[in-house]
Amino acid sequence: MPQITLKTKICAPIDRCFDLARSIDLHQQSMSESREKAVAGVTSGLIKGGEEVTWEATHLGVRQRLTSRIEIFSPPFHFRDVMVKGFFKTLKHDHFFEKAPEGTIMKDVFYFESPFGWAGKLLDKLFLATYLRKLLLLRNEHVKASAEEMLSADIK
Repeated sequence: MPQITLKTKICAPIDRCFDLARSIDLHQQSMSESREKAVAGVTSGLIKGGEEVTWEATHLGVRQRLTSRIEIFSPPFHFRDVMVKGFFKTLKHDHFFEKAPEGTIMKDVFYFESPFGWAGKLLDKLFLATYLRKLLLLRNEHVKASAEEMLSADIK
């Protein structure tokens, strides 16, 4: 199963980073290019353990829906969302947060697997891993910018 791992250094407190990473509103802002919208379950605010959200978005030219559930919730250090309905055979995303001297290290470990057997595995390696990595990087840029912007506002 393919895995994408990213680390993002954020100059902001761990609690703020944790909350922004689980913000439905910030997620929608960061994915506005694909018109990603929460359409069922938790549709705004902060999602918590055991809760679900259904996203509707256009990715790769195809309008699709994906429902995920927060399976692990250990504030402010870790949460995991897992797809319970959608295109992928498997999709889970671990979000880890660690205090650092200048703020927080946010680490994403993202696992996915397409359906379609060997053809899906080929698609994962040749195309989907790169596409999904770009989406995660974009989302992380929004979390980082929002957290650091809030910190600047706190200082003023």
